[in-house]
Amino acid sequence: MEINFKKTLLLIIDVQNDFCPGGALAVTDGDAVVEPINNLSVEFSKRGALIAATQDWHKPGHISFASSHNGKKPGDIIDTVNVKAQVLWPDHCVQGTKGADFHPSLDLNPVTNIIRKGFRQELDSYSAFFENDSSTATGLEGCIKQTNIQTVIISGLATDYCVFYSAMDSRRLGFNTIVVSDAIRGVNYPEGSVEKAITEMKSAGIKFYSTQEILDSLK
Repeated sequence: MEINFKKTLLLIIDVQNDFCPGGALAVTDGDAVVEPINNLSVEFSKRGALIAATQDWHKPGHISFASSHNGKKPGDIIDTVNVKAQVLWPDHCVQGTKGADFHPSLDLNPVTNIIRKGFRQELDSYSAFFENDSSTATGLEGCIKQTNIQTVIISGLATDYCVFYSAMDSRRLGFNTIVVSDAIRGVNYPEGSVEKAITEMKSAGIKFYSTQEILDSLK
């Protein structure tokens, strides 16, 4: 595996308190992604790669919150004006709250771009590139195309939602796309969704490498 760092983006997806143990929408072992991400980001930064992180950034009463819909509970699915089959979640990553903060052990020093998503009241956002209507851009694509990025390496939370949609959009937009296999964790809702997401990503031509495999390629 050869990496042209000047044309590579390391993308860190939603490593926030609410998605880690103790958070409002905790992913099992979600904090386990922090160490491998930090190891990669330090090495990538030394070599001139672009490093960006996404941050879920919801307003109170966001459309994706079960509490915003009478009689609904987390896990229910509804249709909205903008999106069909919107999964409802517990209130999470509310703007300005501790839950929306990045995990305290995540090293943000190498990060040069932070993309906040899901801040529109009536529209959820999983992908780092587009809101869930699949057309409203977050601005990431334009930013990295201006810097001639060709490869996007993805890590973070959660495998079967925000990592999955980010990776699939990255591939669809023409970027060589890699997922860091030991720097992701999934919700696995519904049951089997993590395995399904990984299978779909691989079928789309997305490559999976471990942190060690990537670091070994740097020597």
